Amino acid sequence: MRPATSSTTSWLATAAIAAVMATSGGLVAAQSAPDSENGRYTMTPIPEGVLRLDTRTGTVSTCTRNGAGWACYAVPDERSALDAEIGRLQAEVEKLKGQLAAGPTVSGKVDEALPKSDSLKKAEPKVAEGDRRIEIPLPSDQDLDRAMSFLEKAWRRLIDMANRVQKDVSGRI
Repeated sequence: MRPATSSTTSWLATAAIAAVMATSGGLVAAQSAPDSENGRYTMTPIPEGVLRLDTRTGTVSTCTRNGAGWACYAVPDERSALDAEIGRLQAEVEKLKGQLAAGPTVSGKVDEALPKSDSLKKAEPKVAEGDRRIEIPLPSDQDLDRAMSFLEKAWRRLIDMANRVQKDVSGRI
């Protein structure tokens, strides 16, 4: 083996410094790179702009270009609303189970059948009101004759009017 010379030593030192700089430069580049280059966000074009998915948090945002630049707004998360509703319903179920276990406060079932009643049937008048009944008299024969004569006159006038209209139409043809 031969002894190390100054040129070999300087070459090794230069290579070591270059390796350290390359690795530290890569770290500096990785630290300063935007999140989209790390693969944190995935972008999908949509007609309004871009749909952005944050792969770390799962948040979805719509990004649109306005006069000042790009603006991203989070899309409402239906899943969180559904989870909140499920939690509320589960709490309500537990509360109702507790009330049911405590004992029935109101009996919803009756052993005997309820009496059937007609809601349209009028109640019988009370004994005290028996003297105050209102009676509507039926029409007399004279009233019926007057109504029939009125209907006959109206029918004749209608037929006369139809005949006049027919004559007018046939005269013009």
